[in-house]
Amino acid sequence: MGSHHWIAADRRADHDRLRGTLELPPLLARIDAHRRLRGPFTAAGQLVRAIGVDALARCPELGPRHHIEILTAAPEFDGAVPHIRATLEHRPTSEARTRYQARLHTLRIAHGLTEFVRDYLAALDGAPRAIVFANMQEADPTDREFVAVLLRRLDAARLTVVVETGTEPMQEPPGPVSVSLPATLRERTIRHAAPVGATTARQEENSPREDGEPTGDGDAGTDPLAGLDDAAIRELARAHVATECLDDDPAGLAAYRSLSTADRAVLHDERRAVLVSRNEPSLLLGAVPFHAERGTGSPAEIAAVLREAQVYCKNRGLYHATVELGLRGRAVLDLADAPDLWWDLTGDVTTSLAATSRAQEAEALYDEARTISTDPAIHMHAAYGTSMLFARHYDDERRDPERARRWLNQAIAIASLLPDPKERAFQSAFQRNGLALVETRQGRPEAALLLLNEGMALLDRELEPEEQLLHRTGLRYNRAQVYGMFGRLEEALADYDFVIDADPNFPDHYFNRGNVRRRLGRNAEAIEDYQHTLLLSPPFPEAYYNLADARLELGDVEGALADLDRVLELEPEHVSARVNRAGIRCDLDDLDGAWADVTAGLAVAPDNAHLLCLRGRVLAERGETEAADQALTAALGVDAGLAEAWALRGGVRYGAGDLTAAVTDLDHAVELLDTPEIRYNRALVNHAAGRFAEAAGDYRAVLAVADDADAAERLDVCLAAMSAPATV
Repeated sequence: MGSHHWIAADRRADHDRLRGTLELPPLLARIDAHRRLRGPFTAAGQLVRAIGVDALARCPELGPRHHIEILTAAPEFDGAVPHIRATLEHRPTSEARTRYQARLHTLRIAHGLTEFVRDYLAALDGAPRAIVFANMQEADPTDREFVAVLLRRLDAARLTVVVETGTEPMQEPPGPVSVSLPATLRERTIRHAAPVGATTARQEENSPREDGEPTGDGDAGTDPLAGLDDAAIRELARAHVATECLDDDPAGLAAYRSLSTADRAVLHDERRAVLVSRNEPSLLLGAVPFHAERGTGSPAEIAAVLREAQVYCKNRGLYHATVELGLRGRAVLDLADAPDLWWDLTGDVTTSLAATSRAQEAEALYDEARTISTDPAIHMHAAYGTSMLFARHYDDERRDPERARRWLNQAIAIASLLPDPKERAFQSAFQRNGLALVETRQGRPEAALLLLNEGMALLDRELEPEEQLLHRTGLRYNRAQVYGMFGRLEEALADYDFVIDADPNFPDHYFNRGNVRRRLGRNAEAIEDYQHTLLLSPPFPEAYYNLADARLELGDVEGALADLDRVLELEPEHVSARVNRAGIRCDLDDLDGAWADVTAGLAVAPDNAHLLCLRGRVLAERGETEAADQALTAALGVDAGLAEAWALRGGVRYGAGDLTAAVTDLDHAVELLDTPEIRYNRALVNHAAGRFAEAAGDYRAVLAVADDADAAERLDVCLAAMSAPATV
């Protein structure tokens, strides 16, 4: 049995020393995860570049299967794997982009990359390997997710993961965290820390700051530059810059700091030119912006570099990096220098803050824009953005549809004054689309539908058929969602058919159409939609979960179990999948498997009524009557409307001989869920208690919907008993 490891130290020498004490298998790769190198997925991309060529040669099927994940983490593989299928927002047009990736997209990428690594390892010689991830304390949240998923999903006996960090406690990134690396490290690794005092005072003084410059002058008695001429010092500084200022060698740090600001800027320009010449897109997200910020460019030129990286990240759902890059651009650029660029940077920061549940920070930036700008377009966009914070992004306590409406009305008023008729039409329809969301949230579907229909008609009148296609299909998609929310399923289905025809490579369209088809009872077609969703997306647990439900409706228990296995492989804390798999396992008499699912589910959700009910069912089938009664009583204490728990407890009490309590429980069950099975069980209890008329009524109810020979025979017995003369 292998183990994953966590090494906490402040210098590479200490990491190397501590790692040297471990008995590790052969090294697959040593990865520097510092986001300064290549931004989001720095670590994952470096790993893909290290193993990708060999992996695709050994396992060609991995390229098509994981092309989205590979190209997101390592865009340098473009051409080596299939292109990501283009959706409408990737058309080469200048029209507004109004749709972005879901927040959990990066977690799905992490799962797909983990499976890419797993399957590559399986194709090797079978011997265990190790991966070392350095500088994880400075990794982008995308790499934190990836490494956490690796630690959770891959057996250390097959792949030993070594995570190297500093000694300071790792902080979670702002906003909600889908999978916590600090928590995963605590749960899944053995920690090794450099002893206190292992890093000397001189080394600490010369350790790099976040901006790559040393923090102190060092110990004058041990000058690392003693005896070196200017040329040698400059070469040391150039070598330090060539590490993206991440090398912690005291001589390189001291040489870099000894230069003038102008001389340093020249070295950063040189390094940036070298990196750009390599034509590796991921460098444009990390090292290239880093050097641009320290080079000789003007504020507008530096901001333009950061903006290019920001747009790339936003379009791929890499929202933490989008925020960071935008804030860095704002730090070098004033509104007066380049108003459009300043707002572009700011607007995408706010959008990404909202996408990562940081609505309050977004609102503060909108307020700042309103304070310092008189540009009507900025005020219009800020009004719309603020409205969406109150309509959808704030939590329930701060969500305020009426406040959202006030901001939307302001945006609509400004849009109506735009001079260009096409822009006016687009913005008016766009703002009314937001107002339709507010109407929906307030339970007014007809008002929402009216707004959406007016917006579509306006764009049809004012625009050419191919203009603003993304937003026009978005309006139709939103109308489908409104129809679906309020039960107008055939109309919803027609709209989903339309948007799929217009935008056939967007996975969410198929997922949502599959949900409508399920509600219509068209489960075979729903399965086709969910499978198509998975072709267009990295691993997507929700699609597998819905697949399992649809397969169960069609009687495919084996297929449903496989899909639920997949859900729980991707998301072990998915409580509903635990409930459903435990229920199937009970039906298949796999009580040990059901018990394992119930136990794991209750560890996450101890008050889940369905899991408590299933616990009672397993205990009952094991013959542990008293414990089963307690579990079912606990389930009903959480949810008194759970018919199955009443029915099961009635059965348990019947088995224990308490017929009065049993029939009371079964009466509750029938009131909540009148099924032939529950009716039959109540009939058995009444029959055993000598209440033949009540039993006969339930047997008749069963026979009215099912051809049940046993119920028919028992009914005859009851009728005979009822007609027999009374005895004295």
